[in-house]
Amino acid sequence: MNKARAITHVLHPAHTQLAPSSPFRCFNALRQALPRARSSQLAPTVYGSPCAHGLTLRAQQCQQLQRRQASSGAADSTINHTGLYDLHIKYGGKMVPFGGFSMPVQYADLGVGESHAWTREKASLFDVGHMVQHRLSGPAASLLLEKMTPSSVTALPNYHSTLSCLLHPSTGGIVDDTVITRLGHDTFYLVTNAACREKDLAYIEEQIAASDHPSRIDWQVLDGWGLIALQGPLSEQILQDALLALKATDLEGSEVALQEVYFGQCKHYIVNDASTSADAAPIMVSRGGYTGEDGFEISIPPSWTPTFTQFLLDNAGPDKLRLAGLGARDSLRLEAGMCLYGHDLNDDTTPVEAGLSWVVHKDRRTGGGFHGDGVILRQLRPVKEGGTGPSRRRIGLVVEGAPAREGAKIMATDGEEEIGHVTSGCPSPTLGKNIAMGYVKNGMHRTGTEVIVLVRGKKRKGVVTKMPFVASKYWKQAAGTSPG
Repeated sequence: MNKARAITHVLHPAHTQLAPSSPFRCFNALRQALPRARSSQLAPTVYGSPCAHGLTLRAQQCQQLQRRQASSGAADSTINHTGLYDLHIKYGGKMVPFGGFSMPVQYADLGVGESHAWTREKASLFDVGHMVQHRLSGPAASLLLEKMTPSSVTALPNYHSTLSCLLHPSTGGIVDDTVITRLGHDTFYLVTNAACREKDLAYIEEQIAASDHPSRIDWQVLDGWGLIALQGPLSEQILQDALLALKATDLEGSEVALQEVYFGQCKHYIVNDASTSADAAPIMVSRGGYTGEDGFEISIPPSWTPTFTQFLLDNAGPDKLRLAGLGARDSLRLEAGMCLYGHDLNDDTTPVEAGLSWVVHKDRRTGGGFHGDGVILRQLRPVKEGGTGPSRRRIGLVVEGAPAREGAKIMATDGEEEIGHVTSGCPSPTLGKNIAMGYVKNGMHRTGTEVIVLVRGKKRKGVVTKMPFVASKYWKQAAGTSPG
């Protein structure tokens, strides 16, 4: 079979042949039962065979933030809407272009800093439906993923996730960062960045075409599906109460018990409340997020995204749960030491340089077999052991005086030698300090190293600081205590 021909053939998920043990068997049966009027909405796009509490940012800072978010947008001028656009307008969302979508930077009830603090103290709900959700399945899906990424996806248990990177051949540069979730023996779910959508789609299509078995890979892009992030110490209680109120069960018919779903794990739940219009809608709940707080990301069928999101807000009430936008999301993720693609990561940066060596799983360090393995494996080995080490490293910084923004130069303490640059920076609402992230040449990356940062032409003292800046509060099995 011709490879180019093979990658254009893929089955609609409602008709895909799945093994009896597949967790999607029940899921697909339910989707087939949905009203025909909704079927066009549910069909995926098919490719081939995702300062102090209460601080309010000043108007100038907010404008800078909006320009920053807009710079991460798609290359064309088309502005799309997620399934929650009307809800954003209802709650006074201040909309800005981001990743090709019109997205809220904040809402009428809280300033950016106030929303940030609310997330740390209670819970916030973020619309992340602009991100791209994918499903890869088939006998050769795991082989493809282990070529494109340095992760051991074949060793990943069902219903477990891992952060990873799509890599360029030869160079090992990061095409995009992604979360990979295993849903069955040959079924995987991926989420990639909205701003990289066209690049990622072209990359994955090319990788499928170049693979040894393109006809054994099914790739579906879940266009129109909702994705929301519930983040903060009250998240578990809020979601548990909502799912119980909706009489939800898992795929085996068991009652919801979110305390048993740990960081990096997921479950599907079916809503059985006949009083809703859900029609036994299946949703996927993954424990994790982009804020450093305990929380969940929830993938929702298009027909029920607005209804489910509104129910979460109403059931919890405004004393526990508020909507939050891109502004708070940016400062929260920076406090958590998390990267934003296009700023802290790009095509020319490897996982080792980015401080993400841990995404190169142990068995891949000896066996290789992924794109850029020659470069990356040499960077992992110190020079004294025959490797090269990385020439630069991602670091965290605390900067005195005014906040350092993207592009600010990082200098040695003599103020003469340029050793790196800032990629992200903002005032930390939690710490009351100016924090930043950037890259410096190898050897200047050690915690406690003093540097000079040029902020608007002025020399400011900076100190290399371990990340995350604010301790993460993920609900992990080894922790032994429940969040909240």
